[in-house]
Amino acid sequence: MTSATPTPKQSRSQTTQQAVRGLFHLTAIVTVTVWGFTGWDMPFPGTFVGLGLLALSVLIWALFLSPRPVLATDRFGRALIELLLLAAGVASMLGLGVNWMIAVAFGVVGAALGFVTSIRSR
Repeated sequence: MTSATPTPKQSRSQTTQQAVRGLFHLTAIVTVTVWGFTGWDMPFPGTFVGLGLLALSVLIWALFLSPRPVLATDRFGRALIELLLLAAGVASMLGLGVNWMIAVAFGVVGAALGFVTSIRSR
């Protein structure tokens, strides 16, 4: 029989996975924001687009992907939104001129980490 309470080792492992997952989300948000600032001419279009993308991506993260989301959805909705955030991060990396292998590796590792973390958090 297994106990319902997680052992300290399991809890530490889940905390570490959540922290690394959060770093992937933060990297995607920062990359999208930097792309928004550098993708258009400064000062006006670039500033507005950069700040707008920052506000939009943080809002979407806070509404659906944060540890205590404002709008609770099922795990499929959360997975879809997480994949869209990671895809935006990969696309913005490619737009910034990052090597495509690094961008794809970021997306694949982030998606796999999100999958494993969501399975373990059930």
